Amino acid sequence: MNSGTLRRIATAAVLIPAAIAGVWWGPNWLVAGLAALVAIFALVEFFALGEKAGFRAYRQWAYLAVIGIFAQQWTVARASSTARLGDLLYQAGAPRYSLDLILFLFLLGIAIIVLGSRRPVGEVFSSFSVTAAGLLVVAIPFSTVVRLHGVDVIGRQLLLFTLIVVWVGDTTAYFVGRSLGRWKLAPHLSPNKTWEGALANLLGALLVAAVFGRWMNIVPAQMLAMAAVGSIVGQIGDIFESAFKRSVGAKDSGTLLPGHGGVLDRIDALIFAAPAIWYYFQWFVMRRI
Repeated sequence: MNSGTLRRIATAAVLIPAAIAGVWWGPNWLVAGLAALVAIFALVEFFALGEKAGFRAYRQWAYLAVIGIFAQQWTVARASSTARLGDLLYQAGAPRYSLDLILFLFLLGIAIIVLGSRRPVGEVFSSFSVTAAGLLVVAIPFSTVVRLHGVDVIGRQLLLFTLIVVWVGDTTAYFVGRSLGRWKLAPHLSPNKTWEGALANLLGALLVAAVFGRWMNIVPAQMLAMAAVGSIVGQIGDIFESAFKRSVGAKDSGTLLPGHGGVLDRIDALIFAAPAIWYYFQWFVMRRI
């Protein structure tokens, strides 16, 4: 076992128990706050990648927008404890603090910043583009972890299920791909990804569903479907983030997490898997509860 693999295992041994403890014992507002902090760290790395391509983001305004997005998700999750989530958006008493409002204020703020900025006018388009892309690619989809955790009765289990689907899938894909991988999945975007690893990711996710099924009291077929959706969409997210890195000649998004690269490297699959599992649960599972 090489030193990179050992660092990867050591980092996971610290982060995974901490994340599980936070999800299981932390209230929803704490999960929202910690997730917002993770999103900001990921955005720091995303914007650093953008700067390699010559795109300078409006960083501070983007970080404020992240806080607003996660606060809004917490507000909706809290309101959902007294109402069925599927009907929440259509109730007269639904929160007026909406994601639409956050995005409008973000846009208005960018316009004001542009008017008062001394940056060259030629940077306006690229700066706005990379800033908005950061919210669209990282913050907004990742914020659904707050909604997952906020589900009545089984929210903690649902978020843990999502996290472990991603972790187990990543781990099995990593080791199977390194030992048995032959057929490249997307060599021009992520040379180390293989079809064998992708299949192992899916099988690992299905195993997690089988274990969690009885605990969460959800129909086994639905658990397996949620795991499959999370695994497949999460792998798409992983490769998609690789496309950003490859486009600017970077292997990792950062160096904060030994053996894993940066924060964005660690959560890239979760960014896609969390909303995929959330919407599957909302559309197909919750209606039957």
